[in-house]
Amino acid sequence: MVADMVHVLSSRVLLRPMDPERSRAFYGEALGLEIYREFGTGPERGTVYFLGGGFLEVSGRSETPPAPGLQLWLQVADVAAAHKELTAQRVEVLRPPKKEPWGLVEMWIADPDGLKIVIVEVPADHPLRYRPGI
Repeated sequence: MVADMVHVLSSRVLLRPMDPERSRAFYGEALGLEIYREFGTGPERGTVYFLGGGFLEVSGRSETPPAPGLQLWLQVADVAAAHKELTAQRVEVLRPPKKEPWGLVEMWIADPDGLKIVIVEVPADHPLRYRPGI
C-alpha cells in the first residue's frame, strides 16, 4: 500500500528579522522585490514578497539572527546588472560575481541580519537550462 502524498499548493520562506522595518527596506527597496501581500499593522505587520516561483514572508520579530546555515538562492537573468544595481543601492557585496567551477555565475550579499543570499545567473549552456539530447 502506498502512503498518501502531501499535495503542496504553495510555499514560502518565513523570515523573522531582528528589525522588521530595516529588513522590509532591504528586501523591498534595496533588492526591489515586489510585494505579493501585506497583513497586520504597525512595525510587526507581515509583508510577503514574490521570489520568482516562491515567496519570502517578512513578519514578526526575532531576538536572534537566522540560523547560520540558512541561505537564500535568488536566480536573476544578468548577475552583472544585479551587481551594478545593488552596489548603487549601497547593498554590501560580500563577494562580487564570479563564474564557479560548476558553471554558475554567483555573487554573494547578506541581509541586515546577516542572512547570506546568493544572486545567481544560470548561463544558457548550463545543464540547469540546457540538456543535450532532451
